[in-house]
Amino acid sequence: MVRAYVALGANLGDAAVALRQAVKAIGRLPLTEVRQPSSLYKTAPLDTDSGGESPASGADYLNAVVEIDTGLSAPDLLNHLQQIEQQAGRERPYRNAPRTLDLDLLLYGNGRIESARLTLPHPRMAQRAFVLVPLAEIAPDLVGAAQLAAVAHQRIERLSRLD
Repeated sequence: MVRAYVALGANLGDAAVALRQAVKAIGRLPLTEVRQPSSLYKTAPLDTDSGGESPASGADYLNAVVEIDTGLSAPDLLNHLQQIEQQAGRERPYRNAPRTLDLDLLLYGNGRIESARLTLPHPRMAQRAFVLVPLAEIAPDLVGAAQLAAVAHQRIERLSRLD
């Protein structure tokens, strides 16, 4: 089994329900066990195309991170996560479009992968409070104080337990 971390986000429909259902769906994947979800966080959308990760227009997101143990390979896990997104109505009309569900594989053990389809660790996770803050909540040894300070200007509000 490998310890992995998955970021969850949504800003269309009932985002809280979508994230809770996604955690349950992840827990039903073969060879996979959900160890713990973070709290639910409300965050402003980011204009990632600007390169500065600055605020963008659009509805706020709900975000979380879940810690899992899995016997799936990283590419197989990614395939399953994308199937869960599709079942939740995820569409990709353009880059950074609002979404019913977004699942990003952040970390897969100590694995490092660089392919056209998957890069691990996730290449932009250190730029995003909506990833680092919930990750630090459930795995504080994986996020340093300097990383959190670097994203402290991004608005993030802890709401409630996800589970």
